[in-house]
Amino acid sequence: MSSDDRWSAEEEDSQVSKLTRKARDSPFVPVGMAGFVAVVGYGLYKLKHRGDQKMSIHLIHMRVAAQSFVVGAITIGVLFSMYKDYVKPQFKNGAKK
Repeated sequence: MSSDDRWSAEEEDSQVSKLTRKARDSPFVPVGMAGFVAVVGYGLYKLKHRGDQKMSIHLIHMRVAAQSFVVGAITIGVLFSMYKDYVKPQFKNGAKK
């Protein structure tokens, strides 16, 4: 903190900077969020044209689709992270020997 106790923008992280840092560290987080928003948007669009399907069934299907997209993005992100941390360094170390 500065000596005159004034607030400066560099001292605190904004929500946007936190999101960009998280996206840089784990690129599949924004992909999961975007997929979730896309599935919800599609579900709201299809809400009018669901035919004779009950509302509760439609909402259950949309919830399962959105959760599946997010879980899939998390799984791919974990696999990518494991590859980057464990498999890729072995190839680098094997090439040096």
